[in-house]
Amino acid sequence: MSDRDSETPRSQSRFHAVRMRLEAMAITPGPRGWFLEFLVFGFKQGWACLFGALMLALLLGTHLFWPADAPLHRYDAITIGAVLIQLGMLAFRLETPKEALVILIFHIVGTVMELFKTAAGSWQYPEASLLHIGAVPLFSGFMYAAVGSYIARVWRIFDFRYTGYPPVWTSYALAAAIYVNFFAHHWVYDIRWLLFAATALLFWRCQVWFRPLHVHRRMPLLVGWGLVALFIWFAENIGTFARAWTYPSQDDGWHMVGVEKLGSWYLLMIISFVLVSLVQRPKEPDHS
Repeated sequence: MSDRDSETPRSQSRFHAVRMRLEAMAITPGPRGWFLEFLVFGFKQGWACLFGALMLALLLGTHLFWPADAPLHRYDAITIGAVLIQLGMLAFRLETPKEALVILIFHIVGTVMELFKTAAGSWQYPEASLLHIGAVPLFSGFMYAAVGSYIARVWRIFDFRYTGYPPVWTSYALAAAIYVNFFAHHWVYDIRWLLFAATALLFWRCQVWFRPLHVHRRMPLLVGWGLVALFIWFAENIGTFARAWTYPSQDDGWHMVGVEKLGSWYLLMIISFVLVSLVQRPKEPDHS
């Protein structure tokens, strides 16, 4: 019996029953079966991205349609909207309590980083707000939470398994070093290239096995992290376009965020992955 079959009804999201029906479908080998598997893969990915997609829609919607003379600051409206999204997803069982716990952890970790980075001038929030800590509006933590929500969801929905996973303590040490470097590089030498090398050394053999439909497929975990970092970079460009936050170089007008930020997102992905692994333990594939 797999973990997903042993979940209690209260711990399951509404997607659980849909997923069970999809995975119970009989398909014939060949192009039609591969196409159906690809469609289910896209549907599952969309479900895993639900929280992040709703947050991006909130950022864009308020940027395009929020009245300039509204009595409520736009940033405060985003914060209230993010809280309502979170409560709504729990109330309608679109999210499990374990996923909500992951989001809370990410919110705290992300807010701490935001307080430091805005004080250091790495980026800024150009609009006024009442619901903030220092120069950081409270909705910012939900941006990090969206990443954590995605990883926790996709881990469960695709029944992730791993081969060649390094000792777990090494992943914790790597994530801690990355997090410290995000702060320390403002005063001492930036060791991100050493961190990239350590990541490659630890995980170059690691394969993530994921199940789109009936059969587990595999991908190098390093490649999977890179793909997710790329999509986060796309989302970041949407966020800066909506002026949810801006970089100093965007003061005179919006332009795309430089591709060099992909490295930062890749390292953040590793922190995010390791945090999720605290509640979703990496497991090896079943013999079947």
